[in-house]
Amino acid sequence: MPQARAAGQESFEEPTSLATVSARGVAPMIDTGDTAWMLVSTALVMLMTVGLAFFYGGLVHRKNVLGIMMQSFVAFTVVTLVWVLVGHSLAFGTDIAGVIGGLQFAALRGVGVEPSSYAPTVPHLVFMAFQLMFAIITPALISGAFADRMRFRAYVGFIGAWALLVYVPLAHWVWGGGFLAQWGVQDFAGGYVVHMSAGFAALASVFVFRPRVKPDEGIAAPHNVPYVILGAGLLWFGWFGFNAGSALAANGVAANAFVTTMLGGAFGLLGWMAATWQTDGKPTVTGAATGAVAGLATITPASGFVGPGAAVVIGLVAGVVCYLATKFRAKRGWDDALDVWGCHGIGGLVGVLATGVFASAAINGKDGLLHGNPGLLGVQAMAAVIVAVYAFAVTFVLLKVVGMLTPLQLSEEEERRGMDLAEHGEHAYVQ
Repeated sequence: MPQARAAGQESFEEPTSLATVSARGVAPMIDTGDTAWMLVSTALVMLMTVGLAFFYGGLVHRKNVLGIMMQSFVAFTVVTLVWVLVGHSLAFGTDIAGVIGGLQFAALRGVGVEPSSYAPTVPHLVFMAFQLMFAIITPALISGAFADRMRFRAYVGFIGAWALLVYVPLAHWVWGGGFLAQWGVQDFAGGYVVHMSAGFAALASVFVFRPRVKPDEGIAAPHNVPYVILGAGLLWFGWFGFNAGSALAANGVAANAFVTTMLGGAFGLLGWMAATWQTDGKPTVTGAATGAVAGLATITPASGFVGPGAAVVIGLVAGVVCYLATKFRAKRGWDDALDVWGCHGIGGLVGVLATGVFASAAINGKDGLLHGNPGLLGVQAMAAVIVAVYAFAVTFVLLKVVGMLTPLQLSEEEERRGMDLAEHGEHAYVQ
């Protein structure tokens, strides 16, 4: 994502700095078109968290809809606090040993209307806000794994600490000039930083939380499929800002990412729908919506590096592979309630590997395996192992620590009553 380019600069090899841009004869200068596009993209990514609230809200039981939606909404305040105080600086400050950024931007010191080295044609404030929206939605994604079970007090502490200890370092490693960026890892809009981190964090939670209590009334989630469709639609709409906005300019790279995003989502839906039709006998509406989300998650890291044809293949593969991952999870008895690992963890993994296969320097970045550079696939694979292990391990330990400080999970009796009443004292619907 944060790979600096001047207005009209359609391709790059690696993240640049203001000095590099100046050396190329292009002075950093605010471009009103780029700025307008990035403001719109920032708002679109913000809307994705609202879409996630509806998507998850529709998938859970009716007695937990407010609880799961609140877990998305509270991320707006908790993660914003972390990001503004130190998160943005640690992610995008001056690199320290390839591990973390410095503190020169702490509390937004020096973050104003002048451009940054990452986006030399838009104000630094805009770049910071765009990155903030990514930081907000990522821990919110994890909440689908332990849906119906986590106490709100514990959740608030967990997402703040997780954003600081997992998201921020990964953002620096991949996008902020850290060691993975130095290796040449390619992640256009968040295959490693967003989807793999959330997905493998979700998998870690499976081994911490007690499985859900089965509802006494025998009514299984999802309780509101129209909410699921609404949420998926809002997510898809916002994803154009998520991916195309990651060009950090209104240019050809953004246009390519916009189109590949549409194709990834559409063919992810098709692949998942075909798989469910074949195995379950009917193409479910919930499955179609989930397939679209899986396809969008999978195309995300590749969206600015591959062409439309590759996006079609990636979307189809995503729909089938992510569907099979959810079946594997179910057979193992892992209670990842809303299949965060299957859709985002495995989707992100497939996406970063596909980038190593299909990436084309003619479009942007570096060539991948099919264009004569097998080394990129190797680097992508090594980075995937590092990200998966780091996100899993830190999340597991963090959940254990949070559980020592405050009760982590609802009691079985509270779970039967539902999160809405037990944690928030409200009902979503008139009884």
